[in-house]
Amino acid sequence: MADGGAPVTMSDVARLAGVSTATVSRVVNRRYGVRASTVEQVRAAIEQLGYESSLVATSLRSSRTNVLGLVTHSFQSYTAEVLKGVMDALSQSGFDLIIYANSDLYGTYSDGWEQRHLARLSGTLTDGCIVVTPSREVRSGTPVVVIDPARGSEAPSVTADNFAGATAVVEHLLGLGHRRIGFIAGRAGIEAAWSREQGYRTALAEAGVPIDPRLIARGSFDPDSAAPLARALLDRPDRPTAVFAASDGMALKTMEVARELGLGVPGDLSVAGFDNIPESALAEPRLTTVDQSMYRLGNEAARMLMSLVRGDWEGPRRVVLPTRLVVRGSTTAPG
Repeated sequence: MADGGAPVTMSDVARLAGVSTATVSRVVNRRYGVRASTVEQVRAAIEQLGYESSLVATSLRSSRTNVLGLVTHSFQSYTAEVLKGVMDALSQSGFDLIIYANSDLYGTYSDGWEQRHLARLSGTLTDGCIVVTPSREVRSGTPVVVIDPARGSEAPSVTADNFAGATAVVEHLLGLGHRRIGFIAGRAGIEAAWSREQGYRTALAEAGVPIDPRLIARGSFDPDSAAPLARALLDRPDRPTAVFAASDGMALKTMEVARELGLGVPGDLSVAGFDNIPESALAEPRLTTVDQSMYRLGNEAARMLMSLVRGDWEGPRRVVLPTRLVVRGSTTAPG
């Protein structure tokens, strides 16, 4: 990937592939005289860097497609709610939508997945793309809006006030009398995951409660990643009296593990999550969580992207939406 956000060049591809620029040119232009193994090497570099999108944007595009793309690693409840907001924003707009996701629901977050997916959609297929929760900065020859960007990203983005939401839920648990509050963090690299952990740490520090690193576990937002982490926390002789998970999926999995261990929720363990996915209101007991309006995240991102494509966006490049604590039956005072 080119440094400093500059468009990807043929030289960047050549450097990554370990070949000459002339060789990259021959591969791009489908000329003879290049070994099959070298062709594959160059194509892998092109895909990783997203050079295809730059190429079509600069030399192959002749007009708008009136199609937008949505790139996501996998479809979960979070993504489905975001998609509802996107589709409502596009209604009557004249834009259609292409969705690109991995075929496996909770597949491995392989390095560079977002840029590879974006390369396949940008250019002749779409006028611009929404990218959901990338772990790194993304680049494209067409407009891009990111939902929950990577830390330090400079791309136009829409995100929730994750710090305020996490602070509110931990303050709620502290107000109930909990002092040993476990935390299951989200996927490293995403700003939202970092902000939620900072909110957890800040709320404890401001309440004068020492932060116990043994009560912090690192997940990936994948619910299944939370199962062994929750079990390790709850198997401790000095287990926490409450657990705050950085996503509802991980919180619901924590409740499941607690039941397997014979712990009642909320009698023996209070559990809180983040997202307010539909399943959180259907759980037994219903899950205390933070509503980050996933629908609005998608709606705002789509509106921003359409304006960027038309060239008339005048708002901020970073939109931060408010969050709201939703108190339900999964949290109570420690027994």
